[in-house]
Amino acid sequence: MFGTLGKLVERQIKKAQAEGQLDGLEGQGQPLPDRSSEALTDPALAAGQRIMAQAGVLPEEFTLKKQLDAARAAYAGLDDPAERKVAMARIADLEMRYNMARDARRAFLK
Repeated sequence: MFGTLGKLVERQIKKAQAEGQLDGLEGQGQPLPDRSSEALTDPALAAGQRIMAQAGVLPEEFTLKKQLDAARAAYAGLDDPAERKVAMARIADLEMRYNMARDARRAFLK
């Protein structure tokens, strides 16, 4: 079965080359990017992450993690007890949202 599928794919590639459909593609003539870190990752997940990275989109989990790190750094520089209380509430909210996003991603991947 795979042999037949492989031949079909090869014919489609040769047809596209003959028609010039593969000319002028991004990265043409350059070596393929090193994706050895994706070897143990689900191919569909790796492709999705690559598409998001190329589009400049970060998953919510990563955005929340950056906000959480910034909030913790800001908290460390506060002296006023009222400001520290507000900052701590913000950290708690960000931690909860971050954990929810992380757990949702893990549940989705199972």
